[in-house]
Amino acid sequence: MRTIQKGPEPRTLTLHRKQTHADYDNYADKDGLRIALVAEQRALCCYCQSRIWPTPEGMKIEHWQCQQVHPKRQLDFSNLHGACLGGQGQPEREQHCDTRKGNNSLCFSVSDTTRPIERKIRFLGNGTIKSDDSAIDRHINEVLNLNQKRLVGNRMAVLTAFQQRLQNGRTFDPARELPNWNGSNPGDLPEFAQVVVYWLCKRQARAAP
Repeated sequence: MRTIQKGPEPRTLTLHRKQTHADYDNYADKDGLRIALVAEQRALCCYCQSRIWPTPEGMKIEHWQCQQVHPKRQLDFSNLHGACLGGQGQPEREQHCDTRKGNNSLCFSVSDTTRPIERKIRFLGNGTIKSDDSAIDRHINEVLNLNQKRLVGNRMAVLTAFQQRLQNGRTFDPARELPNWNGSNPGDLPEFAQVVVYWLCKRQARAAP
């Protein structure tokens, strides 16, 4: 996970919210909403960081605070994120992200810039994600299921491939590598980018005088 810098909402959402009896179900421009969400998230799922695309088959529109419990936030752009399909249709143990979350609440927000979520989590070399905050750690595992086997394997594969490139003689400078992974450069981010960001920041900290 990485903190999402929320951008301007689609104009169609602003206009729709002003209509009588406006709700999420009768909002017609969900295609435009998907495009906006994917763009500001750099084409990564808000939770697991797998690739998402701005189509109904390529992502889900996630309400951080669910519509059932928080109907007044169903058209609040700050409450909307783009999530992967998360094993939709699979057994519960294989589901993750919004599909697993359902109407459950999270004790953190991935768009809270005052408390960046990436400062609260650790990526281990074996692909697992952990937090020293017990509530966050429980929600990572029990609500979002981010240590689902396939996700763990994907994170480990991304880090291993990056480390392998370095071992093959590539000149290594964390300060030059980070912009390719942390969003400083424009364009889509690599899948599971925060795994490499975490590793690079640790290397950078160890190298500091």
